[in-house]
Amino acid sequence: MAQTRRAFRIASHRSTRVNRILVVAIAAVMFAAPALAEDEQKAWKPKPPMPEKFDWVQLTSGEWLKGELIEMYDDKLEFDSDELDLLKLDWGDVQQLRTPRTMRVGFLRGVTAVGKLFIDGETIRVMGDEDQEFKRSELITIAAGAPKEINFWGGKVMIGFNVREGNTDIVETTFDARFVRRTVKNRINIDYISNYNRTFGEDVANNHRFTMGWNKFVSDRLYVSPVFFEWFKDPFQNISHRETLGAGVGYQLVDTAKSEWKVDGGPAYQRTKYDSVETGTSNPDNTPALVAGTTYDSDITKWLELFFEYRFQITDEEAGKYNHHMVTSFETDITKRLDFDVTFVWDRIEEPRENADFEIPEKDDFRLTVGVTWDW
Repeated sequence: MAQTRRAFRIASHRSTRVNRILVVAIAAVMFAAPALAEDEQKAWKPKPPMPEKFDWVQLTSGEWLKGELIEMYDDKLEFDSDELDLLKLDWGDVQQLRTPRTMRVGFLRGVTAVGKLFIDGETIRVMGDEDQEFKRSELITIAAGAPKEINFWGGKVMIGFNVREGNTDIVETTFDARFVRRTVKNRINIDYISNYNRTFGEDVANNHRFTMGWNKFVSDRLYVSPVFFEWFKDPFQNISHRETLGAGVGYQLVDTAKSEWKVDGGPAYQRTKYDSVETGTSNPDNTPALVAGTTYDSDITKWLELFFEYRFQITDEEAGKYNHHMVTSFETDITKRLDFDVTFVWDRIEEPRENADFEIPEKDDFRLTVGVTWDW
């Protein structure tokens, strides 16, 4: 009996030791699990601070993608993954971005930077000739490759064409081209718009307007225009050609990834050559002028863009006293680069010049055009 009780005590003691060992082992596993998971997580991250070969993207879910960044534009990131092929990711879903390759990065107000790219949350680092840091809210575009002159240029070209034969014989064309060159401190705008209409063998419209301006930023919003120039021709307004040369200042009221709104103006000199005038009337006419205007460009939705421009010139009475040029257009995306365009144009001269036949042109010209636009 004594031996039985002694054997029971030994067995109970051994059982207690085993239970203690199990408790310690379980506790060790529980405390070690987070550390093991953290080590495992660190194992598949790209080597800090920057990768050596591939571009890496981390999503807000914590997932990492390895591959090649194509571009980021209009809040969409194009990324070519070895396993998942070409992906289009919402920019809001991207937490981190690391590239060993040189990138061209565009920010608000025309600011650009070139170098290796590291984005983490709301901070952007561009590591090139110097290490620059930006806010993510200022980012507009990302493109791969070193900068070339062509990379500073953007623009759009609209073409409208209408031909009718039979009871109505009409040939009508509209051409509108807008180009812009942007660097960190400078912006050059070049615009050309023309409209031609031939009905029943006679020209009923043939006008052309070419403008060019140089803006030099002195702050984030304020810029000076050392020179701007406009050339205009419309024989149906009795204008053989009109040149306006001036300088001024401007201010960027809105400058975001989706909208841009600016106002500018200044003094100018204008010279107008008329097709014909009354005998004894001066031709050409030379006058000082005050030129001002505003331009607004906004992405209303992901597929619809609004463009509005209004410019006016105040001159002496012989040169028309007052004239303006207004453009309103809506562009609907067909493809990434091709748009369907509807444009309304209103040109007005307050005091048109009477021609040699004592005919006074109409004050207002209205045009509604439909065409396709290619932009880049």
